[in-house]
Amino acid sequence: MESVWWTAAVWLGLALLAALLGIWLRVSVALTEILVGILAQLMMGVFGPASFPGVRDGWVVFLAGTGSVVLTFLAGAELDPDAFRRRWKEATVMGLAGFLAPFLGAAWAARQVLGWAPQASWLAGVALSTTSVAVVYAVLLELGINRTDYGKVILAACFINDLGTVVALGLLFAPFSWRTAVFVVVLIVALWGSARAARPVLHQFGGRTSELEVKFLLGVLFALGALAAWSGSEAVLPAYVLGMALAGTVGRHHELVRRLRSLTFGLLTPFYFIRAGLLVQLSVVAGGLGTFTVLFAAKALSKFVGVFPLTRAYRYARDEAMYTTLLMSTGLTFGTISSLYGLTHGIIDPAQYSFLVTTVVASAVVPTWIANRFFLPAHHVQQPAPEPALVPGGD
Repeated sequence: MESVWWTAAVWLGLALLAALLGIWLRVSVALTEILVGILAQLMMGVFGPASFPGVRDGWVVFLAGTGSVVLTFLAGAELDPDAFRRRWKEATVMGLAGFLAPFLGAAWAARQVLGWAPQASWLAGVALSTTSVAVVYAVLLELGINRTDYGKVILAACFINDLGTVVALGLLFAPFSWRTAVFVVVLIVALWGSARAARPVLHQFGGRTSELEVKFLLGVLFALGALAAWSGSEAVLPAYVLGMALAGTVGRHHELVRRLRSLTFGLLTPFYFIRAGLLVQLSVVAGGLGTFTVLFAAKALSKFVGVFPLTRAYRYARDEAMYTTLLMSTGLTFGTISSLYGLTHGIIDPAQYSFLVTTVVASAVVPTWIANRFFLPAHHVQQPAPEPALVPGGD
């Protein structure tokens, strides 16, 4: 038990360092947490064991997974249903293009340039077609852009993008079974039931010290996550769909959302983002820099070709168009999930897996930094909402 506490202290120390770096460098804390994970791995490789303490421990994996699930849920919950209805065609078209262009482009590069086998090439296309709702949401939240119509369209497009990735992975490598059908039916029923139950739960029990509404939401998320894993899907998919279903209720209870953010960014997401950095195998990449460059360029260029012209067609200003394209070029959760699926099912070998995961993690770092450094649409940035004043004697 003693080692668990030491491991937790080390990880939270890294999270604190990442937060200070984010403030100092004026970049997203999600970005600095990934970078701190990479740097920590380098330090351990030089001064100690190559495997960082806790990176494969079950409790760390659980906290990291919970962080991605709750963060994805919050991203869905903060979508404005009215704004999405007004611009759903725009979000859908950009999301589908953001999936299809890198799916075909990365698969072609893996097959024709790198000489990978056909199945491995298609798996590379799936893994590099993703975007990262978690990274994009974290970045937009820190800037207040998540509250604008512009930011909500980006999040919706990212969801459509990842939905295409999930469907492609299922159709190509994991054919739908009776478990998938059960999952879809139960998910529809759960969405309907949760939407019906959320309003009375929040009205009658919200704001109490027992935090019943938080336990209710986490219980539903965990149950749907377990069902998704049983069916061969991933827990983050129902999390985002549930968030969208509850956007009209949970999303409008700002105090509840604030408490969930505190839990997520204070404890959970540091494990998720730091672990992503720790999983990068730099020794493999250093030995095959050309392969990494081909894969990264294929993802970045094909995303640009697929998304940027559409943003201009929808009359985005140049900085908005570039910012949208770069954020949709990020990847993390579904990219690593797809790569791991390919490795465990013998579709790709360990070296190919390392190249794909490294490319995915790099795509979470490089486009985000470029977007915030050179193309940030400052007119969309909003100051954080002021916290409500504390009432003396209140609960």
